This record gives sequence, structure tokens and C-alpha cells, in this order.
Amino acid sequence: MRRRQQPPLPKRFGLDPARLRLPETGEWATLRDHLVERLPRVDPARIDQLLREGAIVDMDGPVAPDAAYVPGGAVWFHRDLPDETPVPFEITVVHRDDDLLVVDKPHFLATIPRGQHIRQTALVRLREELGLPDLVPAHRLDRVTAGLVLFIVNPARRGAYQTMFHRRTVRKEYEAIAPYDPALTLPRTVRSRIVKEKHVLAAMEVDGEPNAETEVDLLEHRDGLGRYRLRPHTGRTHQLRLHMNGLGIPILGDDFYPTLTDKPVDDFTRPLQLLAATLEFTDPISGEPRRFDTTRTLSAWHDYAGWAGG
Repeated sequence: MRRRQQPPLPKRFGLDPARLRLPETGEWATLRDHLVERLPRVDPARIDQLLREGAIVDMDGPVAPDAAYVPGGAVWFHRDLPDETPVPFEITVVHRDDDLLVVDKPHFLATIPRGQHIRQTALVRLREELGLPDLVPAHRLDRVTAGLVLFIVNPARRGAYQTMFHRRTVRKEYEAIAPYDPALTLPRTVRSRIVKEKHVLAAMEVDGEPNAETEVDLLEHRDGLGRYRLRPHTGRTHQLRLHMNGLGIPILGDDFYPTLTDKPVDDFTRPLQLLAATLEFTDPISGEPRRFDTTRTLSAWHDYAGWAGG
């Protein structure tokens, strides 16, 4: 197996440096010429500044501002990060050992860096706060969903734990708060075909062979609301939200289903009432059964008055 090349720059804010492989062919006289063409969204003046500061490096160290272009080489640098609104909620550690870290992620915090969410993500915050630079997630939760996420501490164990999720041998259980419909027969298993098009925010259910399956059960109800247990057997985008909406009981706080609304990224009110409550699996290393349960609760169930009318 080919070993991954170790970056010549350390992590910054828990993030690896960007690596640019230089094409074998090209007519650039200098590395700067190539970078200006390769990175059109970066101001050339910023590239000049990074070169002057020695912030763009190859395996031999900082690259000079007038360095010649080297076909087939590679350079590393840290990208400028976007301005982010801090997510004002803590991550709760549920379990930690030499191999695994299980946390309760709050609503509004993305699992991994993507788009406008970089430092304000569970992965980056945990790497910084716990001093675990090699931490990686075994799976993901949507930014607006709260609850359990399993991270891998020991790099040697990544394949074993990530494979559990790829093969869907992890038993997941969610809780959701949604309207109560006395005419709806539960428990039931919902099956449908879900598709998600690139660059389209919402997924949708379409005709065709089902590729998504969820067990839905009602745990209790009061004041026109129900507390539901959801057990997904597949992992399609927004599957639980779509299936609840399809039953006519959309999850409270859902800004996508049934109606897509534009909620500001700094609006932390009325979170989606969906919680990843349980993770259960047979440990692929020890062979022992493992179960982790959330420490969180859903606000609409315990503060109904604050949600009334929404």
C-alpha cells in the first residue's frame, strides 16, 4: 500500500494544509504564474503576500516569490478561512477511550468542514479543544440535527470503524417531535425512493424502486404533539425528515420540508426537533457489544409553550 505523503506544514486550527499537485506539462515560467491561474478566486496580491511570508512550501521548505515552476512537484499552504458566526453551544463528550470518541453534537453545528462552516464544526472544535489532531468522524449528522456522533481517535482503527457505517451494521435510533395525528396507524415501516440532485438543497421522494426505509413509532403524545422513535435502515439524504413529512407529520423546526425557507445562519432559534439518540454495534476490534445513549433532550417536548403556534 502506498503511504500518504506527510505534509511539510503542521495543522492549523485542526486543519491540514491544502496540497496542490503541479502538472507535468505547462508553460508557466514561475510557480507564482501557475498559482495565479490555478487559484482564480484568490487575489494575486494575496498569493504574492503568502510567497513573501514563506507560507507556501514544498518538501524543501518555503518557496521563493520568483521560484521557477517545477513540473510534477507539489506545494502546500493554508487556505484563508471564511468569517464564521460562532455556534454558541457546547459539545458533550459521552465516551472516550484510546480508539473512540463519542460526543453529543448540538443543533446548528456541522460535523465536518464544508462551505462556509470550517472552524465552527464538530471535527475542528474537537481537534482543537481535546488536542486530537488525527481525529476523524466515522459518520456524519446534518448540521441541524443534534445527537450522537462517533469519531475515531486511533488512525490505525479508522478502516474498521468506518466500515461498520458503510455496511450499515450500526443500529441507530432517533427521536423526533412532530404533530400528533390520531388517525395515523403506528408503528409502521415507511419505504420510498429518495433522490438528491447536486446543487439542489432539498431531496425529494419520487416514483420507483424504494431505496430508503424507516421504522416509525409513537412513544407518547400530548398537547397535539407526538414524540416519535425513528429507526432508519438506510441512510439517504434527509430520509427521516422526508418520511415524516410524507406521513403528514413534518418534524417541528424543519426549514426544508414541507416548505423550503431561508433561515439565516446566525439564527439559532427553533432548532429542528430531531435527535440521534442511540448508537449500538458490535465492536469490530474487541467483539464486545457497545451502546451509547444521548444526554440531550428535544426542547419542544419540554417547553411546549415556546413552540406553540409554530
